[in-house]
Amino acid sequence: MLKYNFSAGPCVLPQEVFKKAADAVLDFNDLSILEISHRSKDFVQVMEQAQSLAFEHLGLQDKGYKALFLGGGASMQFLMCAYNLLENKAAYLNTGTWSAKAIKEAKMFGEVIEVASSKDSNYNHIPKSYSVPSDVDYFHFQTNNTIFGTQLQETPSVEVPIVCDMSSDIFSRQRDFDKYDLIYAGAQKNMGPAGATLVVVKEEILGKVSRSIPSMLDYKVHISKDSMFNTPPVFPIYVSMLTMQWLKDNGGISWIEELNNKKAGLIYNEIDRNPLFEGFVTDKADRSKMNATFVLKDEAHKDAFDQLWKDAGINGLNGHRSVGGYRASMYNALSVEAVETLVSVMQELERKG
Repeated sequence: MLKYNFSAGPCVLPQEVFKKAADAVLDFNDLSILEISHRSKDFVQVMEQAQSLAFEHLGLQDKGYKALFLGGGASMQFLMCAYNLLENKAAYLNTGTWSAKAIKEAKMFGEVIEVASSKDSNYNHIPKSYSVPSDVDYFHFQTNNTIFGTQLQETPSVEVPIVCDMSSDIFSRQRDFDKYDLIYAGAQKNMGPAGATLVVVKEEILGKVSRSIPSMLDYKVHISKDSMFNTPPVFPIYVSMLTMQWLKDNGGISWIEELNNKKAGLIYNEIDRNPLFEGFVTDKADRSKMNATFVLKDEAHKDAFDQLWKDAGINGLNGHRSVGGYRASMYNALSVEAVETLVSVMQELERKG
C-alpha cells in the first residue's frame, strides 16, 4: 500500500476511519454494516449522527436547514438544484469543468445567465469583475475547482439565494455557511468514499417552482422521508459519519484549516522557489488549498521526477489531462508529512538538475 495518496478523489481518508469502517464490515452489532437494513434502529442512529455532525461543523443548527444524504454524486445535484429552484432564470459563475456541466443541466429548465467565465484562459483564474442580477432565482458557483486548482477565497456578496458546490473543499475551512441557501458536496474528497452526496438546504427556498418534480428529484420528498425515500448509500454514509466524528474529535474545522494552510504553504512556497517548476494558476490569490496544480518548466525532467516521487511512496500526483503536469490534492486527511515528502522530492530533482 502506497504511503502518500495525493489523488484528487476518491481520496485519502484517516487511518482510524479505515479501521473502524473495516471492523463494521465484519461486525456492526452482530451484522455487517453492508447488510443491515436502512430502516433498522442502528442505521437510523448513524443517519441522525451524520446529519447532526454536518450541522455542527457548518454551524447551521436550528437555522431552518435540512441535511440530506443522497446518491448520484454532485453531478446529480447539477440537475436537482435547477429542477427544484429554477423557475425563470438563474445566474452561474463558470470557473471550471464542473461549473460548465452544471450550467448545461440548468439550461434545460430556464434561462441561465453566465455572469463571468475563465474558460477562455483554460480556467487558470477566478473571474473578479462581475455582477449578479437581483431578479434571478439563485446564484450558483463552486468554491473549489479540483481540475484547475483554483478556489474562491471569499463568499460573493449578492442579494439572491446562493447555491454552492463545495464538493472538493467541504469542512476544510471556516466560512459563513449561513450565507448559503443550498450547499452540496460529493463525499469522496473530505468526507468518505464515493456514493453519497451531502445536501444542506434552507427549507424556505423550496416549493416555489410551478413545474411538477419527479419524486426522486424532489428535495421536499427526501426531507419528508429523512433521506430514506429510497435505500440510501448506507456504507458511504457510515464512513462519512466516522470522518466527521474524526474531525470533531481533533478540533473541528478551525483545527483542520490550520493544517490545510500549512500544507498549502509548504507546496506553494516550493513551487515558487524551485526554478524547475511553475504553478498553473496565474493569480496567486486564487490558488486552491485543496488542489495545487503545477508543471515542469522543462519536460526533459519528467521521467526523472516521476521516478523520484514514485520511489518516495507518492501516489496520484499526475495532473488532469485538461491541465497536464501535476496536481497535489491535499484533502483534510492528508498528513503534513506527505507534503514535506513531496517538497523533498522536488528539491532532490533540483539538486540532480
